Amino acid sequence: MRTASHYKTTTSALALLLAATALPQTGFAQQRDEIIVTAQRRAQSLHEVPIAVTAVSGDFLESIGAVDITDISKLAPNTTIEVARGSSSTIISFIRGIGQQDPVWGFEPGVGIYIDDVYVARPQGAVLDIFDVERVEVLRGPQGTLYGRNTIGGAIKYVTKSLNMSEPELKARINLGSYGQLDEIVTGSLPLSDTFAIGGAVASYSRDGFGTNLNTGADHYNKDVFAARVSAEWAPTDALNFRLAADITQDDSNAKHGHRLLPSADGVFQVTENEYDTRAGVGDDNEVETKGISFTASYDASDKITLKSITAYREGSTTTPIDFDTLPQADLDVPAHYQDDQFSQEFQLLYTNDRISGVAGLYYFDGSAGGDFDVILSALGLTIYQAGNQQKKNLSAYLDFTYDVTDALSISLGGRYTEDKTKADVTREVWLGQGSGSFNSTNTSSIFFVTQTGYSGLERKATKFTPRIAVQYEVSENTNVYASFAQGIKAGGFDPRARADLDPFGLSREGFGAETVDSYEIGVKGFLFDNRVSYSLAGFVADYTDQQITVQQGVDTDNDGVNDTFISSVFNAGKSKYKGIEFESSIRLSDDFTLMAMGGYIDTDIKEILSGGANIAGNFVTQNTPELTARLGFAYDHDLGNHGGLLFTGSMSYRDKYYLSNVPLQGFGANTRAGFAQAGPALDPGAYTVVDLGVTWTSENGRWDLGLYGRNLTDERARIAGYNLQLGADGAYSAFYRAPRTFTASLGFKY
Repeated sequence: MRTASHYKTTTSALALLLAATALPQTGFAQQRDEIIVTAQRRAQSLHEVPIAVTAVSGDFLESIGAVDITDISKLAPNTTIEVARGSSSTIISFIRGIGQQDPVWGFEPGVGIYIDDVYVARPQGAVLDIFDVERVEVLRGPQGTLYGRNTIGGAIKYVTKSLNMSEPELKARINLGSYGQLDEIVTGSLPLSDTFAIGGAVASYSRDGFGTNLNTGADHYNKDVFAARVSAEWAPTDALNFRLAADITQDDSNAKHGHRLLPSADGVFQVTENEYDTRAGVGDDNEVETKGISFTASYDASDKITLKSITAYREGSTTTPIDFDTLPQADLDVPAHYQDDQFSQEFQLLYTNDRISGVAGLYYFDGSAGGDFDVILSALGLTIYQAGNQQKKNLSAYLDFTYDVTDALSISLGGRYTEDKTKADVTREVWLGQGSGSFNSTNTSSIFFVTQTGYSGLERKATKFTPRIAVQYEVSENTNVYASFAQGIKAGGFDPRARADLDPFGLSREGFGAETVDSYEIGVKGFLFDNRVSYSLAGFVADYTDQQITVQQGVDTDNDGVNDTFISSVFNAGKSKYKGIEFESSIRLSDDFTLMAMGGYIDTDIKEILSGGANIAGNFVTQNTPELTARLGFAYDHDLGNHGGLLFTGSMSYRDKYYLSNVPLQGFGANTRAGFAQAGPALDPGAYTVVDLGVTWTSENGRWDLGLYGRNLTDERARIAGYNLQLGADGAYSAFYRAPRTFTASLGFKY
């Protein structure tokens, strides 16, 4: 039965989406001093690009009090960017229904993360804080004919600020806020000559926990992050430029264990009142370190040709404990280690003529990701040890050129040829006792029992050509329409949790195949009412083939009513179709007052998953993809004359209900799950709206600013992840949440 709150939520969603759609008809948008993007590898106005792209400047993100890259979810339609369950800095990204939920090695992200044109292969440590950023671009749909690694769902590009070669710059900021928040950020650059400059940025982010580990007394959902960047830029001639950059991020925030939504099976521990509290017993120490270095060289060979080289190396390591049962006992505890490294080399040729412009490139990637973890089931006297490594090599050639048929009509043709090679090792062992000797060599209390998986040297190879075509027509000076087709691919791999002893035909040795999508898009971008209204509207259809589906579940091997192990399966679904619309607009009602609106709608349909000749697609859903997303915001700039100015900002951001995994995390009734007398609620999140407000004072000379920001003012305790795994005596039945209501005061200085 649908409740009154359901209809109220649905009405709110429709109202926000209708408001977003109606605004261009009733009002007006920003002037032509808009953001310049490089989505097509050349500087273009955002409204000239025949791609669905959201671009936001670092200044705008700073003005609304944005914390990290997950805030982009509020600004880009049909986009979900969240912190992974059990983590403080691992990113989960979905665009138009395509992404990757499981951050374990062996899986490639469906959405590419880039830092200054360098592809970041692993999600650990990729929740980037907002500092030293020029802009963030979100490109929706398959990307691969223009740069970097092929990505099937889209790309999120984090562009840092270039160095000032003419005069010194210095910026400093301190943030104080709720839950003991203290952020300290310093950035600057210094020209040492007319052709050489150095720069750097240092940031420290700290905050007490939103909750407490009631078992250990440690903060839960706290923050302890240090980040730094250094760079040097040399331009010996007007045609030649070199840039060397390095960065490091250290996240020592406590482990995040989640909030258990059921009492313990013995009834000793009840559900905590605070959603951010836990009773986890596996430990709180957590450490994530990522670092990288890149060297970019650019040479203008002529007024038409530019040659570019991007060389980069990155590595990361993670040590984290995951307490699935979130109880003091080690009923389902998982201490884990992850590590990764990657090397990439890209060569580009950029060409610009009167009628033809475009890019051709070669891309090479060599990366390795692996790790190991124990699944400790102390109530059963067992430990399952899982370990592995997967090496990825990719060699690609791509090109994308645009021909201006007339001054109004242009055609873009692109293509990418990709060769992927994957090698993998997979190990799975069973030990008798608490903790394995393989994970911790000092553990002598446990006894090795049996090897269930011992794969070594598994290998997959694949080649694929993916095309792109786009047609753009300038209806008038203020209106551009476009239509495009693009194909995307995500490489296959091997299930890092494969279990060979339950695989009599050896299918897990073959791994899972690549997934592909054929994406069709039409759109219109433009200005209305003397450039006071800017807007973009896009509609898309994506035919998805061989979608990679991951399922883990507990198994009772001895029929005693208790699941004593788990099995994992990764398979390629047959057919899916995603279709939707996206709208973005900015309306300048006066020189001081601007409205901004965003709306997205997506209909996802998994059409075919064959098992034993039967179509079981009805058992599966699309994850991390709300049907409706919307935002309505405003900015009011009030001039105080000789006393500076005030900027008031605010927004309401709506997200419809959605699923956290490919299988609905449904609840259950009392006594329908062994050992539990209390019913369990559904874990998938309902719809919610987040309200943010802020005010910033800026001095007359622009050197000082003071801001106050309130985020999530209605204190929505919105779920972003969850576990429902029946394994061991208590199992996992827990949820993770977005931040509660917070207030932050910010003081900034720049020179």
